[in-house]
Amino acid sequence: MKKQLVLLLGISTILAGCAGSDNKIVAEQPLVEIYKNAYTEFNDENYEEAAAAFLNAETQYPASPWAADALIMAAYSHYMDGDFAGALLATDRFMRFHPGHKDVPYVMYLRAMCHYRQVSDVRREPGMSAYALQQFQTLVQRFPKSEYAKNAENKIIILKNYIAGKVMYAARNDMKKENWTSAIGRLQSIVTDAQETVMTPEAMFRLTEAYTAIGLPEQAFGFAEMLKLNFPDNEWTKKLK
Repeated sequence: MKKQLVLLLGISTILAGCAGSDNKIVAEQPLVEIYKNAYTEFNDENYEEAAAAFLNAETQYPASPWAADALIMAAYSHYMDGDFAGALLATDRFMRFHPGHKDVPYVMYLRAMCHYRQVSDVRREPGMSAYALQQFQTLVQRFPKSEYAKNAENKIIILKNYIAGKVMYAARNDMKKENWTSAIGRLQSIVTDAQETVMTPEAMFRLTEAYTAIGLPEQAFGFAEMLKLNFPDNEWTKKLK
């Protein structure tokens, strides 16, 4: 989200404390000047410098109506710089001091995207995927009509498939090692908790294999029939013998 710079008219320079032994008054940098410099850095894609400038604005003028905007832009600048930890710290501060702000849905979306951007491939630990999924689900639950809800819903589908893929990858390895108990547990979790994912037909098929391998034909038959009933034209259904 890139906000347009609105110059603040009539902001006077705020004087800060005394400096030095001669009690000389030192003026703080005016808010409008900090903002102007921050947006200049942002527009020049100097995101690290922009983030620091926006945080400076919020720190020097925490009571200003622009303080919330400064934190949002600081978080977004960190995000654009690939500094997701910095972005999350800025969003945490925003949620702590501005929980009722109109831009809370966007900040929640940005938080979720920070985790989403750090999701790795299915062969590694899910890690950030669980955090991202939780953040997107919370956003949709709290703000179902926000402009970010639809995008969040799409990300939820992607993440559920990713997590199911991770579980399937582990289940396949279990089956190769003939660790049937572990494989069955993983596969059943996909069927039970991730029914809407693309991994469900394969999970049902592999459950027929696993139960057959341990000598439980009735359970194997049950999952085979479930696969035929729910996914009659699926490639995994066609593999049933």
